[in-house]
Amino acid sequence: VQLQASGGGVVQAGESLRLSCAASGLTFRSHIMGWFRQAPGKEREFVAAVSWGGGMTEYGDSVKGRFTISRDNAKNTAYLQMDSLEPDDTADYFCAASPSFLVVRADSAYNFWGRGTLVTVSS
Repeated sequence: VQLQASGGGVVQAGESLRLSCAASGLTFRSHIMGWFRQAPGKEREFVAAVSWGGGMTEYGDSVKGRFTISRDNAKNTAYLQMDSLEPDDTADYFCAASPSFLVVRADSAYNFWGRGTLVTVSS
């Protein structure tokens, strides 16, 4: 199983970025897809997750209303649209896959993890 996250970069506060997570080696449509982030010196934090069909989503409190998670099962790809970025959003962003049927926030529920893509937001 491979999860390849991309789309990170350096932006100014208020700008937007779109992260992508390309998956291979798993039945993509039967996995919850989630995004997590980890800032230097901080614990890993749940960002967002989307159900198998894309109809249900969950967001961390710090990103609710600014970030949007989606997926394209035909392309085996999940996305994280990040708008109104803030310096506190600076972190490594990881995508992960869970075989759970319910949308879950706990990182222990996710079996597969990709490498991070770095997002840096300057003030």
